[in-house]
Amino acid sequence: MNVLNITDQLPLVCETPLDLHFLAINAQEAAAAFIAAGTAANTVRSYRSALAYWSAWLQLRYGQALGAAALPSTVAVQFVVDHLARPTDDGGWVHLLPPTIDAALVAARVKAKLGPLAYNTVSHRLAVLGKWHRINGWDSPTEAPALKTLLREARKALSRQGVSVRKKTAIALEPLQALLATCTDGVRGVRDRALLLTAWSGGGRRRSEVVGLQVCDVRRLNADTWLYALGTTKTDTGGLRREKPLRGPAAQALAAWLEVAPAESGPLFRRLYKGGKVGTQGLSADQVARIVQRRAQLAGLDGDWAAHSLRSGFVTEAGRQGVPLGEVMAMTEHRSVTTVMGYFQAGSLLSSQASQLLGPAVGATTSAEKI
Repeated sequence: MNVLNITDQLPLVCETPLDLHFLAINAQEAAAAFIAAGTAANTVRSYRSALAYWSAWLQLRYGQALGAAALPSTVAVQFVVDHLARPTDDGGWVHLLPPTIDAALVAARVKAKLGPLAYNTVSHRLAVLGKWHRINGWDSPTEAPALKTLLREARKALSRQGVSVRKKTAIALEPLQALLATCTDGVRGVRDRALLLTAWSGGGRRRSEVVGLQVCDVRRLNADTWLYALGTTKTDTGGLRREKPLRGPAAQALAAWLEVAPAESGPLFRRLYKGGKVGTQGLSADQVARIVQRRAQLAGLDGDWAAHSLRSGFVTEAGRQGVPLGEVMAMTEHRSVTTVMGYFQAGSLLSSQASQLLGPAVGATTSAEKI
């Protein structure tokens, strides 16, 4: 496929001035479609920035508004070659986004800096565009075979050049234990220990799900078991309450937190103030990520840590311990087997006999201990 000849349906203009007021309204209207479809609020916030970028790029590149009609697949292909850098024969890298448009996107504050975007960022923005088309009842341009081939080849090219598609480091059992060992700093440590164990042991909860938990969502069955209820989540927008178990250390940690921070209602995990005073306001999703990162730093762990590390780590550890995939997905509520399998298989292979045909080296540290 010659990616330089892909604009046969819409001409490139590259000279359209960017109307920031129109950009904001256009992106907001697009985000409203997700809200009307019942998409979780935290997800809509993530999608809104992607839609703002699409709106700005379309104005500048094609002189076209987002939402006027379904976009052809050639536009999605152009988006990829504009934003993904590819290696050249002379050892350099090139992408097709004109410098004037790049600068305008940065000036409009929809792009952080000049230059190409990461593969994960491009993939996310294409996914948002595809979902937005489906919500509007249009054929998605992201389903075109040419686009999927281009993305596959782009990923291979990046891999051959030593550029990996970044994933957050999974918090399997050993890193989790290291994080928990830092939770000795009074009330803050009690809260963080309960939060980490609830999110991890409770099925690898997303950060939006953690901060959305209310005191009334948890109930104690016995000294070793609590149940917590999920309502609306990223993949289940029906609002039907589903209870998940917290057993052993997770149940004990939650009991300890509610003992030092008793409440009849309100957010389960709340902000702390000077002197360890517990407030009434709940944590934000970003604060959950910062708690993970802070504890990893205190534990001296190398890696790219985030709130998602708890979710991927739960699945990885379940694979290591041979938990059936169906039981894992019942806890995590993943809808897509493809999404969960990467982490699950990585964990299961660590305990596979096929990886130990030569036997462990004397005095060696196993791969599982390094996760």
